[in-house]
Amino acid sequence: MRVGFIGAGSIGGTLARHLARLGHQVSIANSRGPESLAALADEIGATPVSVVDAVKAGEIVVISVPTKAVANLPRGLFANVPSRVVIDTGNYHPELRDGRIDAIDRGMLDSQWVAQQIGCPVVKAFNNIFAKSLPEKGVPGGTTGRIALSVMGDSLEAKATVLRLVDDLGFDPVDGGDLDASWRQQTGSPAYCRDLDAVALRRALFEADRSRIADYRAGEEARIRRYIATQTARG
Repeated sequence: MRVGFIGAGSIGGTLARHLARLGHQVSIANSRGPESLAALADEIGATPVSVVDAVKAGEIVVISVPTKAVANLPRGLFANVPSRVVIDTGNYHPELRDGRIDAIDRGMLDSQWVAQQIGCPVVKAFNNIFAKSLPEKGVPGGTTGRIALSVMGDSLEAKATVLRLVDDLGFDPVDGGDLDASWRQQTGSPAYCRDLDAVALRRALFEADRSRIADYRAGEEARIRRYIATQTARG
């Protein structure tokens, strides 16, 4: 498939590399322009393009930028292109990176906010796995203990496309429901970045408590701060 990436950081860059290796036609873009991605594109077998051209080039478009950066994408980015499957891989980090986004703090889910900003439906996926697990832990279908990834979205067709992509990448695809259920795999939830198999992942999604979204996020941000402090202390 033709896959365009907006953002080539830890998740975006890792996914782009993996999909290019599987034979997909990959285009990558960021806010600094194609020239800044020339070396990475050459290394992984992708094409460096502008953000606008990444949207035009892909049957699937992966948005993998900090949540706050979504608001800075070109207005009408998706307005004049045919229907696309748009994947949001982001996680909202108000204290560590994004600053406060009032609509999300008042209860809007981060992916619903992203969809509102870009004026296009999104599918939530790949936000609840560590980047290093993507290339290292994928295995063929049917392998015992295969790690599962959940996918949320309102379009059954778009979601089916992403579920197939998850399987191609070596993970068990789990349909987690519509986009309004995406809070179940948001930052710090029981299903977040735990490399669970399908049975355990479904259980973790079910066990999540919507009233604790802010607590889950705060707990994960605290864990990240401790990790950063430890790494800094080690030099």
